[in-house]
Amino acid sequence: MVLPATPKSWYLPTKPHKFCPGCGHGIVLKALGEAIDELGIQDKTVFGCDIGCSLLSWNFFACDSIQTHHGRTTPVMVGIKRARPELITIGYMGDGGGYSIGSQHLLNAAVRNEKITVILVNNTNYGMTGGQMAPTTLPGQKTETTPYGRDPEITGYPTKGPEFVAALTSDGAYVARGTVSKYKQLKRFIKNALQNQIEGNGFSFVEALSTCPTNWRTNAQQTWSFLEDEMEKYFPVGEFKSPLGKGEK
Repeated sequence: MVLPATPKSWYLPTKPHKFCPGCGHGIVLKALGEAIDELGIQDKTVFGCDIGCSLLSWNFFACDSIQTHHGRTTPVMVGIKRARPELITIGYMGDGGGYSIGSQHLLNAAVRNEKITVILVNNTNYGMTGGQMAPTTLPGQKTETTPYGRDPEITGYPTKGPEFVAALTSDGAYVARGTVSKYKQLKRFIKNALQNQIEGNGFSFVEALSTCPTNWRTNAQQTWSFLEDEMEKYFPVGEFKSPLGKGEK
């Protein structure tokens, strides 16, 4: 039997993972795992995950890991980093955990330029609880709580996280948005975010556009089309701020 290539930093007894078929979380976590491997930081990495679909990553890596209360991953990782500055702390969450219940923590960590790395997965809905409207749900998108499509006149417009994080942070911050449809670029952004923390420059934030065919109720073609034709049009991919060199679009 030929086994698939997996990051060395993954904890193999927990594989295959428990995410739904077609979910993009596994792709984001593979990119993170390969970035950890290439930087050689597994032994000093602490991984923290939120409630929601992201909680299924709690035992993904062969490194110290912690699962936090919903929306509280960012301050937990800040606390660990302040207590042990030599560690590399990674907060992993969904758009609900980061932009809704956890938005105040994300905002204030960015303002304080906390030297942690946050990776936020944007799939435009609350995936684990049935596909309700999230802060990132697109205008006109149908969800369990917007059966006629999201109306910005009633609920406002989708949150553009990297844009507001870039506006709040100092020059030492690294801010980017990637997508699971461009794996090599996404891994490069995540690796840059970790490198920025290693160098002690400041807050590092990567949003990853992801797929959720279970709640989108889409087949393979429709799923990829929504990601590339709708999400990537509204949420532009690229580097918004980087002390490591010229930003990439």
